[in-house]
Amino acid sequence: MKITEVRVSLCNEERLKAFVNITFDDEFVVRGLKVIEGHNGFFVSMPSRRRSDGTYQDIAHPINNAMRTMLEETVLKAYGDQLQLARDRGDAVDEPTPEPESEADDETEQQP
Repeated sequence: MKITEVRVSLCNEERLKAFVNITFDDEFVVRGLKVIEGHNGFFVSMPSRRRSDGTYQDIAHPINNAMRTMLEETVLKAYGDQLQLARDRGDAVDEPTPEPESEADDETEQQP
C-alpha cells in the first residue's frame, strides 16, 4: 500500500499546525489527520471522535510500526513542503519551534 496523495491545510494555532488528508493507492482517502507540535517536536495525530465519557478514540490508524513510521514521515515531509511554499508566497505562517539538538539541551532549556 502506498500513499499516493497528501493534501495539507496549514493552521496558525499554538499546537495544531495543519489538517491533512491522505490517499492510498489512488483509491482510498483518510481525512482529518492533524500535524501537532508537541513537547518533543511534531507528530501526526490520527482522525478521532470524542466518546461520551470525554475520551477520544481513533477512527483510523496504522496497526504496525512500519506503517506508522512511513505515514508520519510522508505527512511531515508534505507539511514541511507546504510550509515552505507558504513562506515563498509570503503568506503569514507560524514559524516552527526549532527542535533541541540533544536531550541535554532540552533539559537545560526547561530549568528556570
